[in-house]
Amino acid sequence: MKLAKEFKDFAMRGNVVDMAVGIIIGGAFGKIIASLVNDVIMPPIGLLVGGIDFKDLKVVMTDDVLNAAGEVVKKGASLNYGMFIQTTFDFLIIAFAIFMAIKMMNKLKRKEEAIPAPAPEPPAPTREEELLAEIRDLLKNKA
Repeated sequence: MKLAKEFKDFAMRGNVVDMAVGIIIGGAFGKIIASLVNDVIMPPIGLLVGGIDFKDLKVVMTDDVLNAAGEVVKKGASLNYGMFIQTTFDFLIIAFAIFMAIKMMNKLKRKEEAIPAPAPEPPAPTREEELLAEIRDLLKNKA
């Protein structure tokens, strides 16, 4: 029972919901970056290095095993270093985008802190203070 209550208290905190929203947005952002790398950045880089598609770069360690009909019975083993290169580009672009977003947020935060808050207006005089001011003025005029 105690564990269930502790979990409920944890799950109902506001920061857990914020974290869930961040994870969902992060997943969508990751897909956008993956598309940027796969569809926009890597094709020109592949052309520059001789028309190579990085996803296809691999070192074959064992060949596929085929049956008499030519169908793959057992897939061969390979080191897919091209996919590693692709994933590394994904990571670098995501890390740079997050760095730029945090840098921009910090810059905006510093600007907000640099703007001084307006001074509060003095409170209106109380009825007692108004009466004392009238008495003072009457005594000045009398003298």
